[in-house]
Amino acid sequence: MDNNVYCVIMAGGVGARFWPVSRKSKPKQFLDIFDTGKSFLRLTYERFAKLVPDENFIVVTNAEYKNLVLEQIPEISENQVLCEPVGRNTAPCICYAAYSLAQRNPDAKMIVTPSDHIILREEDFRDIMRELLAFIDGHDVLMTLGVTPSRPETGYGYIQKSDTNVISRVKCFTEKPNLELAQTFVQCGEFFWNSGIFVWKVRDIIEAVSKYLPEHHALFSSIADAFGTPREAEAVERVFSVCRAISIDYGVMEKADNVYVRCGDFGWSDVGTWGSLYQLSHKDKYANVKPSGSCFTYDTRSCIISLPKDKVGVISGLKDYIVVDTDDVLMICPRNEEQNIRKYIDEVKFNLGDKHD
Repeated sequence: MDNNVYCVIMAGGVGARFWPVSRKSKPKQFLDIFDTGKSFLRLTYERFAKLVPDENFIVVTNAEYKNLVLEQIPEISENQVLCEPVGRNTAPCICYAAYSLAQRNPDAKMIVTPSDHIILREEDFRDIMRELLAFIDGHDVLMTLGVTPSRPETGYGYIQKSDTNVISRVKCFTEKPNLELAQTFVQCGEFFWNSGIFVWKVRDIIEAVSKYLPEHHALFSSIADAFGTPREAEAVERVFSVCRAISIDYGVMEKADNVYVRCGDFGWSDVGTWGSLYQLSHKDKYANVKPSGSCFTYDTRSCIISLPKDKVGVISGLKDYIVVDTDDVLMICPRNEEQNIRKYIDEVKFNLGDKHD
């Protein structure tokens, strides 16, 4: 195991699209949505634990989730959890980890991963990650991981390869396309889903940030000597209060000329919505996803149903619906309208305050 390899887990999101199960107090990455006995965050840690020593994990999260992180990954220490005072998208999150890591180990190699994805074929995935780590040893590049598309998905970004090599220079990134364009991408064979997983040497990402996000470089460089000291929290709060919110894709990856991609099929999903959870889950003979034993359905088809543990549900006459019951919120909506969940949250919040957010 290479002691210069670090895994940075981004775990600060609020998972609003999984409301009302996912809440600000305990968002999606800390939940066991598949009822496996392990949260998304725990599964992410275990996925990389065969590649990275425990002491080389870094979790970047909101300060209010620090204890949840330590509870779910007891193998890491408190100083391996970097606390963002406020969410500013992925570029500041990655900058915090990279500039902090540069102080600890200038020769570090970084794997950067979201905390809330599912990968079904983990050994295939780890083999690809080893390829990427070997590639950056000999090249000053920013690596990203592409996923072979199985359908014309409009909810993902796409990466276009420039050639047919296994590891290829990226020709372009495209944000979430409409259905017609997504169909063209899949038929073309040059486009792959953007997994949001990256591999690079810490010095290469810092050089790219200095070139393409100079204001972020100036901010994080200015507090470099505070990392790992009692002054870190105050310095980070000062930087995040003025730091522009921007994604690493838009801020760096779409602009840099040394971005490469390795694509593969390893059973990946970002499980970003109730709809994607429906696609991945076991279904009964009527195409319903529901708790076993405690949910009784009649004349009900193609629904996804989530109930509190030990709660009995009786549902009749629904087709293509999402039914989610929690201790304090019941949501019932058509599956093709789940893009309205953010609107539902806002309206509940406007009328009842923050307690259900």
